[in-house]
Parts: sequence; C-alpha cells; structure tokens
Amino acid sequence: MAEAPEPILPHELTPLGMFMAADYIVKAVMIGLAFASVVTWSVWLAKTIELLAARSKLMRDLRSVEGARSLEEANKTLENSGSDIAMLTHAARDEIRRSQDAMIHDGVKERIASLFSRIEAAAARRMTRGTSILATIGSTAPFVGLFGTVWGIMNAFIGISKSQTTNLAVVAPGIAEALLATAMGLVAAIPAVMVYNMFSRSINSYRGLLGDGSAELMRMVSRDLNRAELIPHQRAAE
Repeated sequence: MAEAPEPILPHELTPLGMFMAADYIVKAVMIGLAFASVVTWSVWLAKTIELLAARSKLMRDLRSVEGARSLEEANKTLENSGSDIAMLTHAARDEIRRSQDAMIHDGVKERIASLFSRIEAAAARRMTRGTSILATIGSTAPFVGLFGTVWGIMNAFIGISKSQTTNLAVVAPGIAEALLATAMGLVAAIPAVMVYNMFSRSINSYRGLLGDGSAELMRMVSRDLNRAELIPHQRAAE
C-alpha cells in the first residue's frame, strides 16, 4: 500500500516568508512595529551623543567654575563656552550689573536664584526632548502586536473553516504569521523601555551636576556681594 504523501506547507516558515504571506492588516502592523524599532535606535544614538557631549562640556566648565575666585573671573573663563553652566554664569553676571543701583543682597540672590531655576528647567526640557516617543513605543507596541496577532488568528480560523481540515501543517502557517506580530511588538517595546529608563537616569544625573554648578555659583555670588560690601568700610578705615 502506497504511503500517503506528506502535506506541503503553504509557504516557507521563515520570518520573511511569513511576512510575505501575511494578511495586509498584519503586514501593516509588522511594518509599523519595524519602523518603531528603527525610531527607538535612532533616538538612542542621537540622544546618547547629545548627552555625552553635554555632560563632558558641563564637567569641564564645572571644574573651571570651582577654580575661579570670583564671578567675573568665571565669566571670562567661560566666555566662549556654550554649556548650561556658562549660561548660569552669564545670567548671574548680567543680573548683578543690572542691580548696581539696587544692591540689596537678599533681593539680588533671590533674582539670581529665580534665573537659575528657569535655566535649569529649560536645560531639563531640552535634554528630555525626543525621549517621550520611547515611552509611547514601550507602552503601545505590545498591544499593537497583539492586535496583529488577533487579526491573523481570526484569518487562520476562517481559512480552517474554508479548507475543511484541521491538519496542523495546513493551519500552522497562519497561526505562526499571527504570532510573529506579537514577537515584533515585544522586539520594539523592550528596547524602547530599557533605553527610556537609561536616558531618565542619565538626565537626572546631568541635572544633579547642573545643580552642583548652580550651588557653586550662588556661593560665588554671595562672596562677591560680601566683598563689595567690605570695600567701602576698608576705604573708610584707611
């Protein structure tokens, strides 16, 4: 008695083969998830370069500020620097110059602290720009992949009812295509969440360094104001 021929699979069960044989809706889901993955790695590369460059510049200028004896000296040292701590230094210098006719120490310090707060907030917004899309991808990609899976499995069951067979070799490809959408959703979501958390830690560290620079500049402003107050007394004593 001749053996029954083995059933032939409808198509090759490779990721590319399953993608090509998938329904248009499932294909659209997979393409969208692949695009989301590309966006994730593009944001990772761009923000990594930006954060490394900003942190390196901030560390260099922070050492310069710590070595300066006065705000004017620090301002001259950072005159051509574009770092955030240089912006703090320039803002403090400009505020002291504008307050020459109203040099009440507490008022000057309060205005400078307000300027520092706004500059630090602007720096934080700039550093976090572009990272929100990672949170969106991380939270939605699994559900988008699940939608593709549900749609693909529905089509697989419709194919089973039309073919009037439950042979695994016939129904497996359709189910595999559907599950591929879930796998791609996880591939897009997991790196996005990890990269977002990494950037959150890096940005918090950057803000902490900027806060250290802000505190150092406030101490420098206080010393400069005390020196300005002592000069008339010294002259009078002479």
